[in-house]
Amino acid sequence: MNITIRPETKKDYLPIREINDLAFKQKNEGLLIEKLRETPDFISELSLVAEFEGKVVGHLLLYPVKLNDENTKHTILSLGPMSVHPNYQRKGIGSKLLREGLKRAKEKGYGSVIVVGHPEYYPRFGFSKASKFDIKVSFDAPDNAFMALELVENTLQNVKGVVEYPKPFYEAL
Repeated sequence: MNITIRPETKKDYLPIREINDLAFKQKNEGLLIEKLRETPDFISELSLVAEFEGKVVGHLLLYPVKLNDENTKHTILSLGPMSVHPNYQRKGIGSKLLREGLKRAKEKGYGSVIVVGHPEYYPRFGFSKASKFDIKVSFDAPDNAFMALELVENTLQNVKGVVEYPKPFYEAL
């Protein structure tokens, strides 16, 4: 499959929403993406689409969040949502999106990424339990589903605390 990964454009907004609605079988993730686009921290270069034969078939968003470490706030990236149209799942598109997203995040100077996601999927990309870094979230998430990845070695070595998501994340829960 010849898949092109590129940053989203305005013409991709509707397909991105439709893919998220279909992949998650609900509207929360699509609405979340739309609300995050309106925030000053949104980075369009880290909202990627996967295109196949001119059609958007997948989407990945990396969004900066704060990690509150006692008196210091560190900026890290949160992965998600990530979705692939149901007709194109299990073809490696999500993996291509994720690898490209992580590469671009590192190129932009980010040192780490967190995700709340499938514990069977993300470890193959290097993610491990965020609790091993003493990183927590302020909502209920299973320990094995809340994961972190150092894009730059030892970025999280002396950092711990609670992730502070922006308001749209909580509205989507």
